[in-house]
Amino acid sequence: MVEIKHKETAEVLARIEGDSLVGADLRNMRLNGADLQGMNLTDANLEFSDLVGANLQGAILTGANLRSAHLNDANLKAANLAKVRAGTERPANVAVLSGADLTDANLDGADLRKAEIRFAKLERASLTGADMRGTDFCHSNLRQVTATRALLIQANLREANLAAADLRDSHLNDANLVNANLEQADLTSSERNGFTVLNLANLEGATLTGARLCNASAQDANFRNADLTGANFAGAVLGGAILRGAIVTDADFQAVQLASVTMEFANFSQARNANIPSYKKNLR
Repeated sequence: MVEIKHKETAEVLARIEGDSLVGADLRNMRLNGADLQGMNLTDANLEFSDLVGANLQGAILTGANLRSAHLNDANLKAANLAKVRAGTERPANVAVLSGADLTDANLDGADLRKAEIRFAKLERASLTGADMRGTDFCHSNLRQVTATRALLIQANLREANLAAADLRDSHLNDANLVNANLEQADLTSSERNGFTVLNLANLEGATLTGARLCNASAQDANFRNADLTGANFAGAVLGGAILRGAIVTDADFQAVQLASVTMEFANFSQARNANIPSYKKNLR
């Protein structure tokens, strides 16, 4: 028999048959404020459960089912959530982790499609190969995350902090990155002929100072009024991109075709290696 107690009052919230919580059926349970620190919940079914404010620091949730579960403000520091099932194509059935602390958590291969993870802490979290299509990370702290080969298509990263994030070989097509911080972020590739995809992404007002976007595909992306100071776009594909009003001081545009790029009010005289078509040289 495993007893689950409240983290502050020690009140018993649930008694579960068995010697552990591995594969346990915890569906539709009221476990808000539960003390599950360091516990092994591998493959547990927590669908529809209330885990608001629960302490899951260092817990093992590998392969667990968190769909429709509420983990608002939960402590998931250093928790192992690899291959966790928290997302779905139906927004009504996704996990809610807004305000949760996922610092140093492992979310490799996690299904987070359309999950609500707003105002959350994910600093140094690992999201390699995670499916985050349509996930809402608005205002979240993803500083220094590792999210290589991840799917962030149509993800909401508005005003999120992605400083020094490793996003190599990821897909951010049509992602909302308005006013996001991508300072020193790595959007290159670990493969010789690979690239990160930013096609149709909205980076209006974003900070990309010192970011690395070598060979990235950012066709029709919106960099309007973005700070691109010192960013490296060498070899990037920017067809149809909008850089109107962007700060391009010391940004490197080596081997970048700028013919179809909207560049009014961006001072490309301060950029490096920018081959500006003659008919654009007098644009303000």
